[in-house]
Amino acid sequence: MKISNYLDTKPSKERPGVIKREVITAKDGAPHFCMRVFEVEPGSTTPSHSHPWEHEIFILYGQGVVIGEQGETSIGKDSVIFIAPDEPHCLVNTGSEVLRFICLIPLHP
Repeated sequence: MKISNYLDTKPSKERPGVIKREVITAKDGAPHFCMRVFEVEPGSTTPSHSHPWEHEIFILYGQGVVIGEQGETSIGKDSVIFIAPDEPHCLVNTGSEVLRFICLIPLHP
């Protein structure tokens, strides 16, 4: 079992205004999924991208929009997002405070 504070995980800078913490990974004995916590500063965005695996997002704090194949959808605290494999997507912080979310992705050998 691993119990920690997400702030104890060293952040990596994804791009200006976006940091990521990989809080649970294969190094922790989790062979199937990676749990990441992102923080997006006001006015910043995650990169627009797609990949061949699904992922799930839970918004912890803040507000913004998620941009996908269906256009822009407003998101905020307690929103849950499922992104299908190969769907282009990004998250944009449209609020005045940090947009913080958990993102789960499968690990690939």
